[in-house]
Amino acid sequence: MIRTPIVTFDIETIPDPAALRAAGLSDPELDDAAAVLQAQARRLEKTGSDFLPVHCQRVLVISCTFRNHEGLKVHSFVDQGGQEGQVVQSFFRVIEKHAPQLVSWNGGGFDLPVLHYRGLVHGVTAPKYWDMGEDDREMKWNNYISRYHTRHLDLMDLLALYQPRANAPMDVLAKLCGFPGKLGMDGSKVFDAWLAGQTDD
Repeated sequence: MIRTPIVTFDIETIPDPAALRAAGLSDPELDDAAAVLQAQARRLEKTGSDFLPVHCQRVLVISCTFRNHEGLKVHSFVDQGGQEGQVVQSFFRVIEKHAPQLVSWNGGGFDLPVLHYRGLVHGVTAPKYWDMGEDDREMKWNNYISRYHTRHLDLMDLLALYQPRANAPMDVLAKLCGFPGKLGMDGSKVFDAWLAGQTDD
């Protein structure tokens, strides 16, 4: 019997050209594609990786599995164009309604910070998620924000015993466990597909 609903989740993002311009990572006169390429090149030169900062990501999809006493459901919240705020709000609305345990892989290092920043940009409300005991005293001892609480369980963080140098990629670990690993499009190709209008892939 499952007493607390469980939501596993993962997000797909693309670089946000407006954020890149605001952060001074690309020149203001460039179009979106050129702005992203310039920012990636600058980032690669500076850090050795072209992956852009968390606060410069835009949410395209939040995919979830929802498990409770009634069974298992799979759902994706998708930005079909200009609906990012609604997508982020829909995810937090699930938390508001069901107060589930969240389960992620590197959700504390990437997915949730992205959702925090984009939620802030779009005026998303999430009182249950941010409650650390101010409204519900029980949340003081087990909330979504504190790293060592289990209301959000970041499996990568936990399995590495909170040591970043021990982190493992989910794709590789899944294959080691006999699962197929990541299927479909690699995350690094999402922006190019989005530019090409391939929003259904």
